[in-house]
Amino acid sequence: MQAPPEKHAFVAALNPPGSKLNDALLVVDVDPNSSTYGRRVGEVKLPNFGDELHHFGWNACSSALCPYAPHPHVERRYLVVPGIRSSRIHIIDTKPDPRKPEIVKIIEPEEIFARTNYSRPHTIHCGPEAIYVSALGNPNGDGPGGIFMLDCETFEVLGQWEMNRGPQFLHYDFWWHLGFDTLLSSEWGTPNIIENGVQPDLLLGGKYGHQMHVWDLRRRRHLQALDLGGEQQMVLEMRPAHNPTKAYGFVSVVVSIKDLSASIWLWHRDNGTWDIKKVIEIPAEPADPEKLPALLKGFKAVPPLVTDINLSLDDKFLYVSCWGTGEFLQYDVSDPFNPIKTGSVRIGGIANRVAHPKKPDQPLAGGPQMVEVSRDGKRIYFTNSLYAAWDEQFYPNGLGSWMVKLDAGGNGGITLDENFFVESNDYRVHQVRLEGGDSSSDSYCFP
Repeated sequence: MQAPPEKHAFVAALNPPGSKLNDALLVVDVDPNSSTYGRRVGEVKLPNFGDELHHFGWNACSSALCPYAPHPHVERRYLVVPGIRSSRIHIIDTKPDPRKPEIVKIIEPEEIFARTNYSRPHTIHCGPEAIYVSALGNPNGDGPGGIFMLDCETFEVLGQWEMNRGPQFLHYDFWWHLGFDTLLSSEWGTPNIIENGVQPDLLLGGKYGHQMHVWDLRRRRHLQALDLGGEQQMVLEMRPAHNPTKAYGFVSVVVSIKDLSASIWLWHRDNGTWDIKKVIEIPAEPADPEKLPALLKGFKAVPPLVTDINLSLDDKFLYVSCWGTGEFLQYDVSDPFNPIKTGSVRIGGIANRVAHPKKPDQPLAGGPQMVEVSRDGKRIYFTNSLYAAWDEQFYPNGLGSWMVKLDAGGNGGITLDENFFVESNDYRVHQVRLEGGDSSSDSYCFP
């Protein structure tokens, strides 16, 4: 948290449907003292068409210093960038010049298929002994999904992580508590279920993920399934406490088929076992059916659609993106069992179309989506594109592409930076990583 403020943000950029562009990793200037503040100042275009960049991560983090698997010479320098459509992974070097990143290695999908029997790599986390990669399914687009590993120095594909997956079949995100030898994972759907957008019959039938899974981290074996209930559909983003002595974390649920609400759940350790509890519920908002896409007209309401969350490095503030309603929320989670709402801004939204203060006469589509928090907790960045197939369903008239920044007070409260509004006419922007590291990159071995 005492590190220098970031000066550059790296942003995943994908070509919109119908575009002929190859995807790219963009560099945005986030230094307020720079003459190019809030502008694109670099990019690296990928060599193949149709990767669909989604989530990506750093090659190294604080857990590389863990006593049982130390890598003291590993440097946070490379970005591991998968394509969720192509199953291809690019290794991108951000040094010596962060404005001129370079591709230094490409892992082709055939190698991933052969060595892991997984496809659609999704989330990247640096662990003590390797880089962990989640994958949504097998090469045929069915399940099970799971985790595979890359060597943290050579980026060679090491193989599938699970030794015994038990009943786990669906997969999405994963994180761990290193001090408790525990990994937890969440659920979305297989590639065949998700790649063409939300399927109403499967949603209403409760066929998307509604569980979390507890694993023995060292032995790589399934221990326990935590079921949130069949009405809770799409258990997605996980954010564990950064403090390695604390055994809790937060996970988001996109939608309840009972009332279209979204929710945040707390996983925690209780008398030696793991349990889960709903701690935040965000209701749907009534709306004029004329303003709604076909998928929602019959409900006469906009679901919040919580599609990303983030936890500040001091574990004090939780940030929640409501991609449907356009609301971005801040909660004080100093007591994780009793979150207190401390801030809210609105921008975009399916029915609202709230403008940015820099361009108050320009209604915006899309809504708060991928969120990243600076290490000192003072700056929050988010973008508005979720996933190409979902973008088209929920914003059928187009959603443009933008990235914004908020300033956060030490005791709560968030405000939009009126001078930071990055629009993109060629790409849709998705996940953000910050130079030097960010709040969702690291796991820590030392209190």
